[in-house]
Amino acid sequence: MKKTIAMAALAVAVSFGAVSCKKKVSDADLQTQATTVVTSNPNASVEVKEGVAHLSGTFADQQSKDAMIAKLKAISGVKDVMDMSTIAAPAPAPVETASAVDPAVQKKVQDAVKDFPSVKVEVVNGELTLTGNVSSLQARKIKESVDALKIGKYNNNLIVK
Repeated sequence: MKKTIAMAALAVAVSFGAVSCKKKVSDADLQTQATTVVTSNPNASVEVKEGVAHLSGTFADQQSKDAMIAKLKAISGVKDVMDMSTIAAPAPAPVETASAVDPAVQKKVQDAVKDFPSVKVEVVNGELTLTGNVSSLQARKIKESVDALKIGKYNNNLIVK
């Protein structure tokens, strides 16, 4: 009977020793592993304190954020993941604006100045604009031709030489 009690006591002592001798992973080791996982997203960072990973930064979408949290939880020794990260706002869709200048009007003006190859007819900031280098005589003829079309306001940015 004494032997059985002694054996039981020895078994209990060995099991307590085995449990208490279990190697605890240090925060520094966990930090290294967690940082390696998080490097796939340059806008995110992680800090490990007392076995808890604190995730911060910005993610493109919820799926990539959830995947990162799952990877951090999979690290042996990480007790929990505190999520302090955000999802980036989607980029606004480009706004297409229709030109305020009727293409037919633009074509008429181009026809009116076709004899002056240095003159360009463009729509700049929604306004019809004439650019180029011309002589004073050419500038007068161009102005008369365009004014005769009665197109309304336009920008005359011609350089008279």
